[in-house]
Amino acid sequence: MSDIEKIEENIYEIPPSGGMRVPGRVFADDDLIQDILKDNPLDQVRNVACLPGIVSFSLAMPDIHFGYGFPIGGVAAFRADEGVISPGGVGYDINCGVRVLVTDLPAAEVSDKRHDLLTALFHDVPCGVGSKDSIQTPSRTEFFKALKRGSQWAHDSGFHKGGDPLFSEEGGSLEGADPAAVSEYAVKRGIKQLGTLGSGNHFLELDRIEEIYDPRTAEAFGLVKGNCALQIHTGSRGFGHQVCDDTVKTLRKKTAAFRIELPDKQLVCAPLGSPEANTYFAGMACAANFAWANRQIISHIAVEAFERIFGAAAEKMGIRLLYDVCHNIAKIETHTVNGNTEKLCVHRKGATRAFPSGSEGLPAPYMETGQPVLIPGDMGSSSYICRGAERASELTFKSSCHGAGRVLSRKAAVRQCRQRNIFKELSEKGIKLIAKSGRTAAEEMPEAYKDSTRVVNVMHNLGTAVKVARLEPFGVIKG
Repeated sequence: MSDIEKIEENIYEIPPSGGMRVPGRVFADDDLIQDILKDNPLDQVRNVACLPGIVSFSLAMPDIHFGYGFPIGGVAAFRADEGVISPGGVGYDINCGVRVLVTDLPAAEVSDKRHDLLTALFHDVPCGVGSKDSIQTPSRTEFFKALKRGSQWAHDSGFHKGGDPLFSEEGGSLEGADPAAVSEYAVKRGIKQLGTLGSGNHFLELDRIEEIYDPRTAEAFGLVKGNCALQIHTGSRGFGHQVCDDTVKTLRKKTAAFRIELPDKQLVCAPLGSPEANTYFAGMACAANFAWANRQIISHIAVEAFERIFGAAAEKMGIRLLYDVCHNIAKIETHTVNGNTEKLCVHRKGATRAFPSGSEGLPAPYMETGQPVLIPGDMGSSSYICRGAERASELTFKSSCHGAGRVLSRKAAVRQCRQRNIFKELSEKGIKLIAKSGRTAAEEMPEAYKDSTRVVNVMHNLGTAVKVARLEPFGVIKG
């Protein structure tokens, strides 16, 4: 702790040293900072602070843990005229994200039919490593349209029950996508994976809206205590992974030409505005749009499952999209820095956008409340719906944490889980789990993650993402 200083409640600062161009900042409480120090992702916070054109701080959300290049839970913004874009600041699962659908169905009523509903969802939505073919494989022409238009393409292609793409970050489509920027192998990996869940921490989850903290915002969001909500967490699958991998290999060969000294080779990057940066952004945008289309399709499939099991139309059950947010992305945004308005390239790696009220780009119904900030827990703990709040502009480039954050690696979790039955343990808590394998259940056991409530409370207390409602799971599907 000798080189990290507590400067305010829930804010720690790492002073510049070595090649750091700006300080590091970590948002955590006193106990969380001890967990963070054990994993030592703070070296990655320091490394990010060395990159050219970084603005103000290298930031770490309270769910920070060790990642590729940037820490997971890392946020950094770079000036357009002198900064860089780094695939390690976005991650391999580009636009891994969460969407929440709310319903007018009482959770108790859904719980009575959860076995049939979860069985239908598990059957209809392929999940796990290499899963594919929940829908008819699109033609190459249609797939390229999906890469350009994201969830809007899915909506217009018949998957409209997933909700209005207006209620997605960026309207479910990031501008600048160009399929010519991605490799043939990426196309081959992705073309059969639209509408699939993937593995690891990705999930479908039935939740009960357990507690309301902000009645006025909850009403605007359509959140009613005791009702059922559905969370969908997945990303760009093998397509996004390949886009990242291809770019990392290309940029490794360019490091010397860019004359950028890197404290870690995983931070390979390209100067903003360079051909290499433009190519990566175009490919990353394709992967982001793939992920939005993927979640739109899964939402449609899930709504159809609800309709079959309950024998009613989605409209009658009040099923609607609250919001869809991405966790791993770099975007050009306008922010105020030292009183000046600037265009910045904001990297959010395992972090959620948290736009406060009045922010450009929000759907009209959320202009007064601020953006819904969706923060899932693990499969046995609370998730939260928050709203982007005013201090996010001051502290975090309008960002928040994205989840609980791991404290155990997947291998360590499996070791600790020997002789335990996670399915039974969750069942005793009233949570039905369906998973592709017992190993997945072990890797994702609740103890593998930080306490989601403590993590969210840090952002709430700082005034960056204010709690609106707490969700509790009663049915979970894992790939």
